[in-house]
Amino acid sequence: MEMQPDKAGNGTLVEVVKDKVYRRMGAHGEKLMLVEVLFEAGAEGARHSHPHEQISYCLSGEFDYSIEDRVIRLKPGDSVAVPGAVVHGTLCVAKGVLIDVFTPPRSDFLA
Repeated sequence: MEMQPDKAGNGTLVEVVKDKVYRRMGAHGEKLMLVEVLFEAGAEGARHSHPHEQISYCLSGEFDYSIEDRVIRLKPGDSVAVPGAVVHGTLCVAKGVLIDVFTPPRSDFLA
């Protein structure tokens, strides 16, 4: 994937899955965090859970987003809310970008 670090200085692009998934930190405060996640087609955000409440917004591309046993097709402009501690994940159907918002902020992403 030919991505470059954000020239505006809003965050550095971090490779999460080799050549498939990249993450860029956005603004964050004491109670809220924004993260941009860039996916190549076929890339997977493995099923997982965390205590943070999360909203994912599809900026571009197409995703099959799973929450527990339900799968939702996300297209540009669609969003989904995931309660804390609920198992979720995604499969990128067409190259795209998800904007994830977490509350509270994910300290593991800030480390």
